[in-house]
Amino acid sequence: MSAPGQESPLILVVEDQANHRKVIQGVLEGKGYRVVAVKDAPGARAALAAAKSPPSLVLTDLKLPGDDGLKLLKELRQDRPGLPVILMTAFGSIPSAVEAMRLGAHDFLAKPLDFEELARTISKALAASSRELREWVMETAGERPLIGRSQAMEEVHRLIRKAGPSDATVLVLGETGTGKELVAAEVHAAGPRREGPFIKVHCGAIPEDLLEAELFGHEKGAFTGAVREKPGKFELADGGTIFLDEVGTMSPVMQVKLLRVLQSGEFDRVGGTRTLKADVRVIAATNQDLQKAVAEKLFRDDLYYRLNVIPILIPPLRERREDIPDLAAFFLERHAKKNGRPAPEVEPDALRALCSARWEGNVRQLENLLERIVILMEGERIRRSDLPPEILSAA
Repeated sequence: MSAPGQESPLILVVEDQANHRKVIQGVLEGKGYRVVAVKDAPGARAALAAAKSPPSLVLTDLKLPGDDGLKLLKELRQDRPGLPVILMTAFGSIPSAVEAMRLGAHDFLAKPLDFEELARTISKALAASSRELREWVMETAGERPLIGRSQAMEEVHRLIRKAGPSDATVLVLGETGTGKELVAAEVHAAGPRREGPFIKVHCGAIPEDLLEAELFGHEKGAFTGAVREKPGKFELADGGTIFLDEVGTMSPVMQVKLLRVLQSGEFDRVGGTRTLKADVRVIAATNQDLQKAVAEKLFRDDLYYRLNVIPILIPPLRERREDIPDLAAFFLERHAKKNGRPAPEVEPDALRALCSARWEGNVRQLENLLERIVILMEGERIRRSDLPPEILSAA
């Protein structure tokens, strides 16, 4: 749940029915979570404004008095893009689920709730929003542009313009923290499916035994805890795009099942007896060397060729240092605004140090550093002395 000495995750529950609200709060507190429970969207806004520390997750009903859960979801995605949101609904149709996922919901649950499924879904959402997976949570379409005017990034933009209008499978390659999901979102936005859903699955964040059900759905009784049927991400992405991050982590069995979908568009729910079909564009991403994995028989060569129709390689930040001033200016303004202070200027010596550092964590590391500096700095200018020793020693 949480490391010794750390507070357990705080969950904001938004449920208009008092008895349901009380039961959900009791179940989650029994699992060790801290819970704040409110009855409607205004109550959620007030709880967020009054909280000494932000919640780790929001669990909200889709149908609320006044503003519904989708409107609250839109607000949260705009104001708190890193906050995972799970929707509950007794009116759970595929269209409402697609709309929720398109707007950035982590998942949806049908009422009456199965509390074991609720616990699994919350655990998965919290794992996906952890620091190690911050790129997955934060780098979504519209939260920041794909910044870069270097020659290397111009090639990335050119490939996005070329690949976007097609329906071809795209494989985005790059180190952790380079912005692979941003590229995937821009490819989706540049194509004919832009009005359709953009569904994201972090394959490395989901246990192997649950990944098949996550992708293809499951029937009632398919496994312990499957108390009702549930559509998978491929069904939700019908008519749009599915983004499979860290596809290189898939097991051999899942590689075969993914290959079938790429070849025919067909798949089976876990425990199902009928074959389903979805019209989905696939964009995959990995920080692994898939060619090496193919040579070592760890990744299927036929799946690799299916995924690698249009490869887009994002260069690491150390190979496009000329983009660092633009990135720094964007992040400083973003985090200064978030913390209610003017964006600081960067003195030339400090900027030269930033441009010379190794940035092994790439753009993500740069953003994290600048956010910390904005919060802790005194004055209105960032000096070289404001930078941490590990950046200065690498400069």
